[in-house]
Amino acid sequence: MHKISVSLLLDEPDLLPVYGTEGAAGADVKARLQQPLTLLPGESAVIPTGIRVEIPVGYEIQIRSRSGLAAKNQVTVLNAPGTIDADYRGEICVILINHGKVPFVVTPKMRIAQLVLAPVVQAQFEIKELLSATQRGEGGFGHTGA
Repeated sequence: MHKISVSLLLDEPDLLPVYGTEGAAGADVKARLQQPLTLLPGESAVIPTGIRVEIPVGYEIQIRSRSGLAAKNQVTVLNAPGTIDADYRGEICVILINHGKVPFVVTPKMRIAQLVLAPVVQAQFEIKELLSATQRGEGGFGHTGA
């Protein structure tokens, strides 16, 4: 497994992101809450993690849903994947949404999302008068019948 160093500031030592297994791509992050927070069906909330990072240039951290929360409780990251840019130094927060039919309680130190470090390539945008032709062309949503 290839590893890249990411510097952290933590509000509390037990908020350190943790990989569940040696081969895991995502490190679990926890809710930095003082008391439980109830998400009603259809409701979303910004949940602090108590983590600030210094990501190497050329990388981002993606915030992704935890599959267990999604499968068991229909709770996901609203803007998944969220992006933490290399030049951001504020606290990482997670936007959780309850897609379920019953209230969901986020408790202090609950694992709420996963962080995935990913390489980034920036585009160099060039204005052209024409784009090259392809078989698909301008076929958009559902154009293949699927």
